[in-house]
Amino acid sequence: MKLLAPIPILRMFSVEKAYAFYIDFLGFKADWEHRFEPDLPLYVQVHRDALVLHLSEHHGDGTPGTALFLPVEDIGEFHRELSAKQYAYARPGIEEMPWGRQMQIADPFGNMLRFCELS
Repeated sequence: MKLLAPIPILRMFSVEKAYAFYIDFLGFKADWEHRFEPDLPLYVQVHRDALVLHLSEHHGDGTPGTALFLPVEDIGEFHRELSAKQYAYARPGIEEMPWGRQMQIADPFGNMLRFCELS
């Protein structure tokens, strides 16, 4: 038996806002989308490098306001990449924390993404 990395499920309320944030701003790629019917909620998997997230419009999937701790290598490079995009709804900075350099970004649905380069 071997435990594998979790895949967090984050609630979204707008596919357009989710894609603008996760794909256009953060640089994730959509792997697949699923709807039981064309007019039912979307469930989608996105990834960037080894980080995989599920985004869901389904009631009961995820709780707005969830915080994720996301280890990253070279947070300075990631910060420069995001800053160059001039995203209107987030201009994150890097904080020096006792455990490493951290960049917090809230998604459009109140979830907090804490990217951290561990010391």
